[in-house]
Amino acid sequence: MRFISTLCAAIALSGAAFAQSDETATAPQVADMVVWGGPIYTADDSQPTAEAVAIRDGHFIFVGARADAQLLVGPDTRVISLDGAALFPGFVDAHAHLAGIGERELTLNLEGTPSLAALKEAIQSWRMTNRPDVLVGRGWIETHWPEGRFPSRWDLDDVVPDIPVILVRADGHALVANSLALSKAGIDGTTTPPYGGDIIKNALGEATGMLIDAAQDLVSGLIPAATPESRAQELTTGAQVYARYGWTGTHNMSVPWTDVKILERLSDEGDVGIRVYNSIEPKDAEQLFTGGMSTSRNGHIVTRAIKLYMDGALGSRGAALLEPYSDADTSGLLLTTKENTMPILRRALANGIQINMHAIGDRGNRLLLDWFEEAFTSVPSIERAVAEPRWRDEHSQIVNRADIPRFARLGVIPSMQPSHAIGDFFFAPARLGEDRLNGAYAWASLIKAGSIIPGGSDAPVERGDPLIEFYAAVARKDLKGFQGPDWHPEEAVTRGQALKMFTLWPAIASFAEDRLGSITVGKEADLTAFNIDLMTADEAAIPKGHAVLTVVDGAVVFEEQ
Repeated sequence: MRFISTLCAAIALSGAAFAQSDETATAPQVADMVVWGGPIYTADDSQPTAEAVAIRDGHFIFVGARADAQLLVGPDTRVISLDGAALFPGFVDAHAHLAGIGERELTLNLEGTPSLAALKEAIQSWRMTNRPDVLVGRGWIETHWPEGRFPSRWDLDDVVPDIPVILVRADGHALVANSLALSKAGIDGTTTPPYGGDIIKNALGEATGMLIDAAQDLVSGLIPAATPESRAQELTTGAQVYARYGWTGTHNMSVPWTDVKILERLSDEGDVGIRVYNSIEPKDAEQLFTGGMSTSRNGHIVTRAIKLYMDGALGSRGAALLEPYSDADTSGLLLTTKENTMPILRRALANGIQINMHAIGDRGNRLLLDWFEEAFTSVPSIERAVAEPRWRDEHSQIVNRADIPRFARLGVIPSMQPSHAIGDFFFAPARLGEDRLNGAYAWASLIKAGSIIPGGSDAPVERGDPLIEFYAAVARKDLKGFQGPDWHPEEAVTRGQALKMFTLWPAIASFAEDRLGSITVGKEADLTAFNIDLMTADEAAIPKGHAVLTVVDGAVVFEEQ
């Protein structure tokens, strides 16, 4: 009788799921997995914390007190003790490039290169131990270099003159090539840059080797084409890296359709353990317009969005601004035209396809809102396949203050990457001037105006560590604790908001909030545990932590040994 009384109390207080037998008696479901032993934060406002969670058949069947969870432990239940680690809903990177993350691990990684001299040393060292036909690398950023300038083809010629060298800037919006690469691509001082790109020249009219945005395509033919096998290796490697970081999923941007099919196969075969929500390249848009949403058999790979580009990046002065840059005689670059974009927007509304469009400068963001609004007006709700399209503005970095309320009013989701701010603020004041910084990386203002902000990293542009992103969002300081006088600390978010930025809000931004995004009974069991309590730890300690457990759909995909 004591057991029956305790059992009934557990049902009433915890909401745990029970199975009804053919008889009238009830019996508790035995959990496949129970997790306890540390603080648990659910991102569910109706029950923000818990002592234990129980999982069966890939879903949460209990969230509540440890004593009640004990009733769900059977002889085959796996019980995981957190040993003081903190448990959260599965963290999701709402903007990354999965193949690029894998490629970074498999090729010349220039991330964190401290100077131009160090860049040259890295190239020379790579060449000594590798014998490629074309030397390709990525990850350099010149804004903090003591040399204070972009690299040039002559810098690369100093160390590797005999094979083409192509080194992509971390943001992916610029590259530097050596003289042989330029020659093989037919680029010189007389070459006209393509629309949406630029070929940087010196005072003598010579091409320096720096190619901006669309001009990068001029040398892309020199890079050996990926094979299905090499692409699968990159995607698998990227997914493994992300599981170790604690990400249970990512919103994968600018994805070729061939990658979609490779990912679906790899996921169904168990080689990619995290969830992936794909936003495909516009050249493959017809695949979605005619075939509709594509999903892997296990449901972990979902493709229903198209990634478009409005402008370039701030670091390479390609972001489109309403007024010229404060440190250069340019207002940036538009990478598309309204004439080319509006038909895509209208077809997307008619077919229920999400649009995720890159926009960084204040002009780029204003045009995005203008074009989206025009599309919404031209295709009324009754003619749409999805009444609430949840279109996204990827980056939303520099926004005119007058445009901030328009996001919530139009239902456009600003998808932002906190680590961009703590890196960009070292050079953004010179690029933008004081006034435009008022709308730069305006997370708190956008949330206050009614928006949600799915948080991402844009890896491999940034490291892709969820703890760096969480820290950047709540501290708005660099990793050494520095905050400049014009970094607008009032735009930092609360820890509760930051938790939703990487859990519930990415779920909403991918139409999955009924299944994912919080630790709630009935939802699919995605979990991330860190060795640090993000909600209470000193902010400086946050980026020093690491993941200890990553669970996707009730299965452990990473566990610290």
